[in-house]
Amino acid sequence: MGPEDVKKVGVIGCGIMGSGIVEVVARSGGDVVYVEVDDERVARGRGRVERSTATALERGKLSEDDRDTLLGRVSGTTDIAEVADADLVIEAATEDLGIKLEIFRRLDEITRPEVVLATNTSSLPVAELAAATKRPDKVVGMHFFNPPPIMKLLELIRAITTSEETLELARGYGERLGKTTVLSKDRAGFIVNFLLIPYLNSAVEMLEDGVATKEDIDTAVQLGLGHPMGPLTLLDLIGLDTAVHVSNVLYDEFKDPIYSAPTLLKRMVSAGYLGRKSGRGFYDYSKGEGS
Repeated sequence: MGPEDVKKVGVIGCGIMGSGIVEVVARSGGDVVYVEVDDERVARGRGRVERSTATALERGKLSEDDRDTLLGRVSGTTDIAEVADADLVIEAATEDLGIKLEIFRRLDEITRPEVVLATNTSSLPVAELAAATKRPDKVVGMHFFNPPPIMKLLELIRAITTSEETLELARGYGERLGKTTVLSKDRAGFIVNFLLIPYLNSAVEMLEDGVATKEDIDTAVQLGLGHPMGPLTLLDLIGLDTAVHVSNVLYDEFKDPIYSAPTLLKRMVSAGYLGRKSGRGFYDYSKGEGS
């Protein structure tokens, strides 16, 4: 099977990342079915896609007819068996190894043997997910970036078991989606998060030590380094809980203190200050701060 043969895509999970992947697939002309754990989350995922495409319509990025056609390609379900006839499945569930392993075991049972199973994990070992299947050669990492409809990068992660044919399908399909692909070995953090997490952790430590205010740290990075947003605003976008999780995975693998999540970051997660998705992180989004 080649990239041009992928007509229907299954996406497991329709949260912030999953809904973005669903939109990207539908924008490219493919049919996509996403799976969530209950009807409420199915509806919530659909709502994310509808709001995102409504914004694109308002900004002139989509016509009304194109939006209607795009939404017509998207369906949601709580039954994972609905992806049994998919030509490619992309897992975008929560960053929990146990949950992902169970998903891959189930996908291996229900999909055709030739179908590639991809994971959107940002840090977990692709080889472990591949080992949960009887087709380890057909498991690959396809790491999209938030928000997927806008961010052009797609990290491809080749596990030790991933075949060249699988890698080429992932690369070709990524290009069909309009993405620029880069290739990484299967090690924690891959390319981007391996470099990003120490930077973000250092910014939190700088704030914790009182070196500068959150606003001045973000402004300095934006104007001094030319970044589109500062590190603390970026953490709020990523999700502080996600950042702590990725830090923990990196620290477990490399045992380097630069990957250890700062105390302030962990305390904020404990308090439920997760960033934009909870309404409060380093900035308070319920009051419009930082928006």
